[in-house]
Amino acid sequence: MELIKTKGHESPSEVVLILAHGAGAPADSPFMEELAMALGREGISPVRFEFPYMQKRRLDGKKRPPDREPVLLEYFAGVVDQVRAGLGAGGRVLVGGKSMGGRMASILASQREDIDGVVCFGYPFHPPGKPDRWRTGHFQDLKSPMLVLQGTRDPFGKPAEMAGHEKALDDIRLRWLEGGNHDFQPLKSQSRTQSDLIAMAAREARIFVNECLVP
Repeated sequence: MELIKTKGHESPSEVVLILAHGAGAPADSPFMEELAMALGREGISPVRFEFPYMQKRRLDGKKRPPDREPVLLEYFAGVVDQVRAGLGAGGRVLVGGKSMGGRMASILASQREDIDGVVCFGYPFHPPGKPDRWRTGHFQDLKSPMLVLQGTRDPFGKPAEMAGHEKALDDIRLRWLEGGNHDFQPLKSQSRTQSDLIAMAAREARIFVNECLVP
């Protein structure tokens, strides 16, 4: 399995975040590149990878739908095993990702005992326009703390749509990025930029680590 480590942050810190990509963009998309750099500045070592369907797309250029959930989870689990094996004693391994990647990370963390935390960037609470199809059923089975960074304009889950789902979100740390869409892109009228919101998300990830993971 080929892992992508951010230039300038190849040496792992005490905290490693395995970062999975979203359904439509690869591990080295502009969003993922900037997010990885921002996490590295916060002392979190990002490790990225690509699911099998995205690896095939890279080879022949043909767009494909994501692999089925069991395939995604099996591959993700293999990455966790690889990273865990190469990390020294006392190191922390978090899983997370963008959109679909974050959802797969949270499902994996509901199935395994050796994951220290979950960080999701733009969680797909429901498909756009279909708020009745909620994707939080596995949250009650999480075996580690979880943080979600969500833009307030994200069509996959806005603040007002959280009403009625308080029980499912009770143990989840949810932080809102004002004006951000699914890619943390704010309105042009806002003073903050996409880079600002990505940096804020990385900072929240560091706070989460400090408060929930580090003794």
